[in-house]
Amino acid sequence: MNLLEKYREEFAEYDAMERDFIDDALIWDQLNQWANPKLRDVRRVLEKAASQTRLEPEEMAILIQNRDEETIAEMYTLTNRLKREVYGDRIVFFAPLYVSDKCANDCVYCGYRRSNRAIRRKTLTMEELRHQVELMIGEGQKRTVLVYGESPETDIAYICETVRQVYSVKNGGGEIRRANINCAPLSRDELRQLKQVGIGTYQVFQETYHHETYRKLHPADTVKGHYRWRLYCHDRALDVGVDDVGLGVLFGLYDWRFEAMGLLYHTIHLEEKYNGVGPHTISFSRIKPALNTPYASNPEYAVSDADFKKLVAVIRLAIPYTGMILTARESAEVRKEVIPLGISQIDAGSRIGVGGYQEASNAMPDKEQFQLGDTRSLDEVIREICLEGHIPSLCTACYRKGRTGEHFMGLGKSSFVRNFCMLNAICTLKEYLLDYAGPETRKAGEAVIAKYLAEIGDAQTKAFVEQALINLENGARDQYL
Repeated sequence: MNLLEKYREEFAEYDAMERDFIDDALIWDQLNQWANPKLRDVRRVLEKAASQTRLEPEEMAILIQNRDEETIAEMYTLTNRLKREVYGDRIVFFAPLYVSDKCANDCVYCGYRRSNRAIRRKTLTMEELRHQVELMIGEGQKRTVLVYGESPETDIAYICETVRQVYSVKNGGGEIRRANINCAPLSRDELRQLKQVGIGTYQVFQETYHHETYRKLHPADTVKGHYRWRLYCHDRALDVGVDDVGLGVLFGLYDWRFEAMGLLYHTIHLEEKYNGVGPHTISFSRIKPALNTPYASNPEYAVSDADFKKLVAVIRLAIPYTGMILTARESAEVRKEVIPLGISQIDAGSRIGVGGYQEASNAMPDKEQFQLGDTRSLDEVIREICLEGHIPSLCTACYRKGRTGEHFMGLGKSSFVRNFCMLNAICTLKEYLLDYAGPETRKAGEAVIAKYLAEIGDAQTKAFVEQALINLENGARDQYL
């Protein structure tokens, strides 16, 4: 069935709206009003951000427009501190699994657009998917995000079947314990089906919040051409109990300052409508070159490395309790600089072509949606994170214990994540070191575990973790609070 026809009746709900919650003129008014903020205004906002309170749009505009190097440096110090206060030194690891690259859309910046004849298309069978998961597990992965093009071939029945298949695969003591979904906007009925198969976070990125740019980049004869169908997909998810949702834009399609404001307005909309439940995660993706895609090679609004660092820091201060994802689109050097500014999740050992985990080489340009910047193995990145003083985490406990949505937001706005999830991070790192790590990574990881174990002040909690570590040494797996 043509996807436009499939969802046409659903579109009516949004076509009837007089306006949506993104007001382009208002956003630019706020940015222009604070084009040259005074230092006292900047420090006033930084003082509020230090209290772990979500900022208002005008306060975010002040930080965005601030050009004073001294207070920008103060902002970077504060983002690092806030991330540690909320999430501790823990960095969560995952890897994407591209399931299908067939797509009915024709987004001008995307390597998977339907008019790109240079891409070799593929949709995994269940047997092929199983093999991909086995390879991922063999590298030590525990968390994945399944990625699909928008096509009649990858309907809700197929998506649900793939999730069940991923969870069914066991490889020695390894398994994927959490499968997030990055797919097209779905109807409420389809989202109910996703909830039943036990997905993690439901990610849909608006790409750009700017209405005119959205229309220009997404042809009207495609289902993705409907701005509000996409904008309100997280509402539909929360309406039916899919209570972990992820936001994002593709930085470089429009002015990054506007897009950052759009992410805050989207967060406010969700929190006001759903009893404080906003996005579980926000992803930071810059447009990258793709095969036979000229637009992606020379984007009009390309974001410099300096501005990229600034936007990550501003969003960490504006929405301090939300997970922030930095992907392997970025180079190893950029990731090393940006992670301390508030990032809590990264991917590693990633392959972004359909069937990519069985390829001998990372480079598969005729299968990839874009070019990766960081192609290092999971083991290499885990070792670096340990050497930088962070603790890698492959934990999935909260999601399997029902600590999601409103429950998680309450925890995220307290010290729970820092004081509780750090303990589970120790256990999952130990499991990785025992089963998958090379000698150098094992040495770096054991040093990190000893460091954080020594910092546990509560005797009962420390005894639990010490016993869990003994259990892991003796062959037990999946130890968590």
